Amino acid sequence: AVGLYNMGHTCCLNSLLQVFLMNIHFTGILRRITVPPNASLKRRNVPYQMLLLLEKMQSGKQKAVFPTDLARCLSVHRMDLFMQHDAAQLYLTLWNLVKMQIKDQDLVTKLSDLYTICVQEHLACQICSSETKRNSNMLTLPLPVLDSNSHKLKTLEDCLQCFFHPEELTGHNMCFCEYCEKKTPFLQSMKLVHLPQTLTIHLKRFCFERSASVHKLSHCLPFPEELDFNAVLTEQQSQAHDSEKAAWQYELFAVVTHSGSANFGHYCAYIRSLTECKWYCFNDSTVDQVSWDDVKCTYGHSDL
Repeated sequence: AVGLYNMGHTCCLNSLLQVFLMNIHFTGILRRITVPPNASLKRRNVPYQMLLLLEKMQSGKQKAVFPTDLARCLSVHRMDLFMQHDAAQLYLTLWNLVKMQIKDQDLVTKLSDLYTICVQEHLACQICSSETKRNSNMLTLPLPVLDSNSHKLKTLEDCLQCFFHPEELTGHNMCFCEYCEKKTPFLQSMKLVHLPQTLTIHLKRFCFERSASVHKLSHCLPFPEELDFNAVLTEQQSQAHDSEKAAWQYELFAVVTHSGSANFGHYCAYIRSLTECKWYCFNDSTVDQVSWDDVKCTYGHSDL
């Protein structure tokens, strides 16, 4: 495993790049892209520059490499690398740049299949019982770490249950019902339709307070090495065939973790090699083999 040198506030980018490039299913797509026809397009093409970085990391026995050309490429696309980023937002930006610049539609489909989640949103009027349904695609499951009463959730499974739990929309949150011809109370819920091969979960630890300042929720929240969605969600919380649900079993591959406050801090990534079945900590240019107990240190801080 090879590290990436920090070029000034690039720890978040480095962590996400390691997660992408350690995923053999993603790099399998990357290796099949069409090479841009000239030097100018090559410098601006994110998937091509990621491929060059991958080859650079695998070409020798160096401890770490500089992602300089990729950083320049991202700056062309107005990504400011020399500031603190939110990992979830940067992940979406990177993924969309890769998808946008892959020309082979078959590879675009494979990329989407690898990462895209599908949920069905339900809105039901509590007066006339009329209901609307809409399927939506997302790249992450953005899970709350607090329940509706602002109590701390204790496990990842609790977060999933909270995310899919129906919510009553009353008072200022009421919706307009075209059948009642007025605003009425609604019941809002989501059902899971499809999960991808690589599932990305975003724990929403950064929240806005009434003063508009950002606060980080650092309480301990354990997550398992293996997760079976069929054991977590009820029948009412999914909208999929049994053949689809049979694949809803996951083994943890990576954790991107942030240490520090909402205003400053440091990112690193814990990744399990899919070829070696060993865990590594990627902390910019430093890469160390670690144990599952080390990974569990990313659960958060226990209350004192």
